[in-house]
Amino acid sequence: MAKSKSKTKFFVLDTNVLLHDPSSLFRFEEHDIYLPMVTLEELDNTKKGLSEVARNARQTSRYLEEIMSSNLSSLEDGCLLNTANNNHVSGRLFLQTHPIEFDLPMLAGSIADNQILSVVAYLKKEHQERKVILVSKDINIRIKARTLGIDAEDYFNDKVMEDSELLFPGVRELPQDFWETHSKAMESWQEEGKMFYKITGPLCESFVNNEFVYYEFDKPFHAIVKQLNGKTATLQVVQDFTNPKFNVWGITARNREQNFALNVLLDPDIDFVTLLGQAGTGKTLLTLAAGLDQVLDKKIYSEIIMTRVTVSVGEDIGFLPGTEEEKMTPWMGALEDNLDVLNKSDDEAGDWGRAATQDLIRSRIKIKSLNFMRGRTFLNKFLIIDEAQNLTSKQMKTLITRAGPGTKVVCLGNIAQIDTPYLTEGSSGLTYVVDRFKGWDHNGHITLMRGERSRLADYAADIL
Repeated sequence: MAKSKSKTKFFVLDTNVLLHDPSSLFRFEEHDIYLPMVTLEELDNTKKGLSEVARNARQTSRYLEEIMSSNLSSLEDGCLLNTANNNHVSGRLFLQTHPIEFDLPMLAGSIADNQILSVVAYLKKEHQERKVILVSKDINIRIKARTLGIDAEDYFNDKVMEDSELLFPGVRELPQDFWETHSKAMESWQEEGKMFYKITGPLCESFVNNEFVYYEFDKPFHAIVKQLNGKTATLQVVQDFTNPKFNVWGITARNREQNFALNVLLDPDIDFVTLLGQAGTGKTLLTLAAGLDQVLDKKIYSEIIMTRVTVSVGEDIGFLPGTEEEKMTPWMGALEDNLDVLNKSDDEAGDWGRAATQDLIRSRIKIKSLNFMRGRTFLNKFLIIDEAQNLTSKQMKTLITRAGPGTKVVCLGNIAQIDTPYLTEGSSGLTYVVDRFKGWDHNGHITLMRGERSRLADYAADIL
């Protein structure tokens, strides 16, 4: 039996929702969608260019054509959103087919946002039996809507989770009675110089593949979960990179999480690594040290490729001269700073030796812009995506699918520092990949907790 009109809602979409996620047209299940004329105008104005926003505008237009071409009925009655590729949707799409004049108190009528609010107010008056809701990624239009008594919501469909506190940390502390409850039928063995333990107990069911576990009581124990089978888990004892003997390019881990991070970064069996943490936790330094070790010493990868989103924190400084690599240089200050640290770690080399090493390092690190990633395939590369919290889930997919055979992808970021408009901690591409890759055999994730930059930086991070 079809749902009654009063049960289904009327969602009016702001342009930024469509530019953020073109498939949002098919995300409202049995409810109806209404697009004001000003939304179509704004889509038309943003369709030119090679940016992600322009691509999304063009994709939205294609979806609209697909919806309308499969529904040859009158536009007044709405077009069925149910298409060949999206047959789970049962709502209709309505377009503004006649001018709507509705004077809103306090607001100037010509601004696009205010025109959309006028349309919502008109629909609310016309369809009193139904709930009319404005959906927008823009906080200001939602505030304006509420002051006018109009229901307004953010677009939640791309949110991986409501609370970033629930994000998988990649590390778990074992309780004090762990060995009493899990060592009954324990087996242990060595294989290729690595120590393994097979344990059985109630906690094993909640373990995740490649999750790090640690026990810090009488005998400290640090391990990674390598295999799961119901209530049985195989744990591998991790390499201790806090010991100067096992330094990586002169870098030793300064805390437990850094040690875990180096373990996944140096494991050739792990293809995808995500490192989260606030500024100064060592994400970039550890990743570069591990990358150089595997490119120059072990020769597992041919070169390091580093890329990041070019979002300014302050004012933009305009067009930059030079090649792609030279244009990216201002965004790569973090790379330069960390290379200085890595280059100073060899005290015996002397100035000539250090200069030669610096040239060798720079010849093996390529800086690429995100704008030219489509259609590329990276073979045997160590790909670092810095500031990954500023990427959407679609941009993240575009980048990760560039990985060819033998390539390792490392995503670094701090989800508390998002500079892109319309992205939140819950909808960031970094949050999305951490959640989706959780439990895959070739994935590693660590949330770095402790800042190791300096006492000044640590104190500032705490009190400011």
